[in-house]
Amino acid sequence: MKILLSCLFFFNVLCFVLFALDKRKAQRAQRRIAEKTLHLATLPGAAPGAWAAIVLLRHKNRKAAFWGITLVLTLLQGAVLYFTWPYFRAQL
Repeated sequence: MKILLSCLFFFNVLCFVLFALDKRKAQRAQRRIAEKTLHLATLPGAAPGAWAAIVLLRHKNRKAAFWGITLVLTLLQGAVLYFTWPYFRAQL
């Protein structure tokens, strides 16, 4: 369980850092990180990191299509957590 939580923490920090790097590149008019890459970074349980970056950094907060995909990924991660929670709870 500790390994899983460590991995989730790592992926959330990585996702937040990628969003921050993309915001910095946008401010400097440099080549940006593709939205597909940001979504792929969000996929392995990093929705909290993505939402934290969207809200705290105010990055990608005006793009409804980006929000929609991030919301779908969040709901998908929530469903996975909901259905796997009994298994993890049994391991405690």
